[in-house]
Amino acid sequence: MSGHVTGATAALAEELPSWVSLLRAPNPGPMTLDGTNTWVLRAPAAGYGVVVDPGPADEGHLKRIAEHGPIGLILITHGHPDHTEGAARLRELVGAPVLAADPAHTIGGTPLGADTALDETLGIRLLRTPGHTADSVCFLVECGDERVVLTGDTILGRGTTVVAHPDGHLGDYLNSLELLSSYTGIAALPGHGPALADCAAAAEFYLAHRRARLDQVRSAVDTGARTPADVVAAVYADVDRSLWWAAEWSVRAQLEYLGVDSGESAPGVSGLEHT
Repeated sequence: MSGHVTGATAALAEELPSWVSLLRAPNPGPMTLDGTNTWVLRAPAAGYGVVVDPGPADEGHLKRIAEHGPIGLILITHGHPDHTEGAARLRELVGAPVLAADPAHTIGGTPLGADTALDETLGIRLLRTPGHTADSVCFLVECGDERVVLTGDTILGRGTTVVAHPDGHLGDYLNSLELLSSYTGIAALPGHGPALADCAAAAEFYLAHRRARLDQVRSAVDTGARTPADVVAAVYADVDRSLWWAAEWSVRAQLEYLGVDSGESAPGVSGLEHT
């Protein structure tokens, strides 16, 4: 449980609901997995669809999204560029407002809040899930007797996600995972990787993994690790060294959670997700 996780953390969903389409952006990489997942939701016979996470500013990808129009609403799970960079251009193409929890990523509407009126043809409920980033949200969507949770990068379809310190906060993240662990038997549609059959099972795996990592960090500090880099070398030795810079975000968040002074300023956050 405490080692580097690269596979799915719950059973894969066998198929997507008929009202859900996945358009994967052409930006694969070690931090974005197969690429950013853009989700298009449209209730049967609905005049307009809903886009979740437009992805990068790739013209071909954005035009493919627009081909699924008309689009009435564009939703953002969090403000990292691989999810938001194409939002303004997609708005130009389809004319829909872009709504995010962070006003900086909201265009043509008001920032997402508990009372935000979302799509009328789908039951979309905002779930505040900070931790990966301060502005991270998920969306519980209901159509007929089917429900899904769009998890952004709070839960990925493969592997685990970074707590992007200092914007991300481990205490918040653990609380968000506790919330998502209540959605038993509901498919999770992540920001990267394949869809998972059970949001709760994935959240419970993540919780156990994070708690095991915390135990490892405590042990590393107790045995003499003094800097985040020291902790990464001790705790993330099974992670490719090219990803240690990202692991250090999570280590800083873990040290902060444990009340340990890292003694160093945090590196800048570039907006990539996975570690």
